[in-house]
Amino acid sequence: MDLELMPVSIENWFDCTKLKVKQEQVNVFPAPVVNWIAESKYVDDFELRAIYRGDSLVGFLVFCNKPDGDGNHWIPAVMIDQNHQGKGYGRTAMKKLIELMKSMGCKRLMIGHRPHNLIAGGLYESLGFKKVSEQIINGEVIHSAVGQTTSCFFVTKRKLVRVS
Repeated sequence: MDLELMPVSIENWFDCTKLKVKQEQVNVFPAPVVNWIAESKYVDDFELRAIYRGDSLVGFLVFCNKPDGDGNHWIPAVMIDQNHQGKGYGRTAMKKLIELMKSMGCKRLMIGHRPHNLIAGGLYESLGFKKVSEQIINGEVIHSAVGQTTSCFFVTKRKLVRVS
């Protein structure tokens, strides 16, 4: 499947704001894309990408291009539009994002998901991520995986939470 992660720009930002999750998913992905676009104007390390399949905009993601104080790079948001879910786009986009971040020299990636977002949790685990703890930290499940060159952790907010 050929997907591209294109920078959000003056040409496509408004189309990105039209992306929506299914109504029953609003509780697991509550912030609309327009919020992420606005926040990116004040959080200087946010990079926004529109996910395209050919000419069709199918999703949106946010990642941090600079590490936090602990050397972690964050993936604050990944979403596939309600009309394009169930086609493997989320999996392919995550794989492409992980490769992009590896090429940028990222050593550890961070992402969180809400406990009732079973689809996201299943996707992340299928990509090699493992749950670190049964604890819910700040409303999110923590996972980790060690890749060939990148360790990936699922946590909450933008700080590493270490769980014994």
